[in-house]
Amino acid sequence: MFQMKTELRKIPGVGIETEKDLIRLGYTTIESLKGQNPEEIYQRDCIMQGCKIDRCQLYVYRCAVYFAETPNPDPEKCKWWNWKD
Repeated sequence: MFQMKTELRKIPGVGIETEKDLIRLGYTTIESLKGQNPEEIYQRDCIMQGCKIDRCQLYVYRCAVYFAETPNPDPEKCKWWNWKD
């Protein structure tokens, strides 16, 4: 099934599957991520999927919220793996 690429894919680390997850969770634009709590997004995602998902997804959500909230994001902070605990 063909799915149009949304602006969410402009966020570093957000690919097709994370884009789908964010849309399913109600985040359809970069703007919609501003002011959100990445830990809450991750917990809601775990609940919706019915299991504890890989914590790497939390790191991607942290990066995504940072990217949405920061006018000139630091390239190092745009690498999801730099958002580990």
